[in-house]
Amino acid sequence: MTTEFLNAQSINKDFKWPENKKAAVCLTFDDGQDSHLDNAIPLHDAFNMKATFYAPGNKESLHNRISEWKNIVENGHELGNHSLFHPCDGKQFDWVVPEYDLNRYSLEQIRMELYIANTLLKAIDGKTDRTYGYTCSNFKVQGDTTYVDVVKQLFSAARSDGPIPNTMENIDINFMPSWGVDSPTGKELIEYVEEAREKGTIATFMFHSVGGGYLNVSNEALEELLIYLKDNEQDYWVDTFLNVTKFISNQSVKTK
Repeated sequence: MTTEFLNAQSINKDFKWPENKKAAVCLTFDDGQDSHLDNAIPLHDAFNMKATFYAPGNKESLHNRISEWKNIVENGHELGNHSLFHPCDGKQFDWVVPEYDLNRYSLEQIRMELYIANTLLKAIDGKTDRTYGYTCSNFKVQGDTTYVDVVKQLFSAARSDGPIPNTMENIDINFMPSWGVDSPTGKELIEYVEEAREKGTIATFMFHSVGGGYLNVSNEALEELLIYLKDNEQDYWVDTFLNVTKFISNQSVKTK
């Protein structure tokens, strides 16, 4: 047992995952893609594992397959907010068109975009409690003005990017870290959750395309991860980002 593991367990002694699990795992998918419905959902359902799908309001898949998106929520998955137009930092990403450049957004503009996206998603699944996935993991408008406080007002939790937490102490559920994968192997995905298990914390994946496309994860690699999680379910709590962050919030209150 490593020194790092012992230190993490000491710091986390008052924080406990459900059913004596050693770590939590959140499988999240961005951009409301057909590949989520066609590839990711069938895989997850085969292993009875719940995931979170962040869908921008302007995605064709959301428009064309509303009943299917509604059905995934009825089956226990989460439909998360990923804005209306997926605005990002145009200085960081050259593919961002001017009208959706966060550097041109005001705080009120991003607030209204997220609010309207919530209304659209509520019309699909009837839910009022929702989490947010920061688009491109960007969290500022007009260059240097953070809109994290806006997110706190509209959502119960939010996902950004960053390394696996070393401890659950003082973790910010409004700015949770995740790994944005790009063509990973199944082995790499498994090693990521094993790191969270060693630290006693949480591994959150930020997937995009499944089975072909940009920032892709292959069906085979994803299935390898799901098989591993199923085989080791005594150690890992796999659930939606909403359910896991709600537990973290409640547990943090109890341990203070």
